[in-house]
Amino acid sequence: MNPLVSASRLAHDLAGPTPPTVLDVRWQLGGPNLRSAYEEAHIPGAVYVDLDTELAGPAGSGGRHPLPDPEAFGASMRAAGVRADRSVVVYDGGLGWAAARAWWLLRWTGHPQVRVLDGGLAAWDGPLESGPAAPAPGDFEPKPGGLPVLDADAAAALARGGLLLDARAAERYRGDVEPIDRVGGHIPGAVSAPTTENVTESGFFRPASELAARFGSLGASAGTEVGVYCGSGVSGAHEVLALEIAGIPAALYAGSWSEWSSDKTRPVATGPAPQ
Repeated sequence: MNPLVSASRLAHDLAGPTPPTVLDVRWQLGGPNLRSAYEEAHIPGAVYVDLDTELAGPAGSGGRHPLPDPEAFGASMRAAGVRADRSVVVYDGGLGWAAARAWWLLRWTGHPQVRVLDGGLAAWDGPLESGPAAPAPGDFEPKPGGLPVLDADAAAALARGGLLLDARAAERYRGDVEPIDRVGGHIPGAVSAPTTENVTESGFFRPASELAARFGSLGASAGTEVGVYCGSGVSGAHEVLALEIAGIPAALYAGSWSEWSSDKTRPVATGPAPQ
C-alpha cells in the first residue's frame, strides 16, 4: 500500500461504502495539545489523538517520547474507532511529523493499512466540521514487531557498520545549538539527513525517485542496513516514512537523541562530519 494519500483520493474514499478511519494528530513541540483547534474545524469524521499522551509513553530515561505501552496504545486506537479490517488515514497540521509518528506506531503494532494525508490539513479543500467526533469503538489489537526498532546499543553499532541517519536540523547535528537536550552533537558515525529535505516548500513529500536519489547520495545503497533517529522519535518517523516511499526499509531508534544524550557515558560527536 502506498503510505501516502492525496486530499482528492481521501475525499473519494470517505464518500465510498467503507470509508477509512481518520485520525487528527495535530501537535506542536513543547506547547499545549491542539484539541481546541481540532474541535474548531477538522476533516469530517476525524478523531483527535494526542501525540504526547497517546502516541508516546511518559518521558524519562527512555527519552522525551518513548514508545507507548502497546496495550495502552491499543486502547487509545480502539477508542478512536480503529479497526483491524478498515484502513486508517492520519493527518496533522502540515509538517507531517506527528502524522508519521501515528503511521509508524500503527504499522509497528501490526495494522496493515495506514496512510498519511500528503500535505496535511492544509492540503484538504473539502468540507470541515466542528466539535468532537463520537466513533463506534474499534477492535484493533496491537502486535508489536511490524517495523524494526533500534535501542541505543543497536544504533551505535549501525552507525559503525551500516547507515544511521540523523533527521534533526543540521545545526543540532553539528552541535552548534541544542535548544532541548542536555548536550549538542550527534551519535558518532551518524550521517546528517534533515527531515525538512524530504518535502517540498509547500509541504508535500518529494517524489519517490527524488527521495531515492537523496538517500542514495547519503549512503543508502543496496544491501546497506539503514536506521534513523532524531530528537525524540517524532521527526525520525517522518524520515522512515520518506525512506519507505523511496523503497528503502529502515529501523527507528525511538529513544533518539533525547535518550542518547541523557546518558553521560555515551560518546558525542560534533561538527559536520559523521565522526
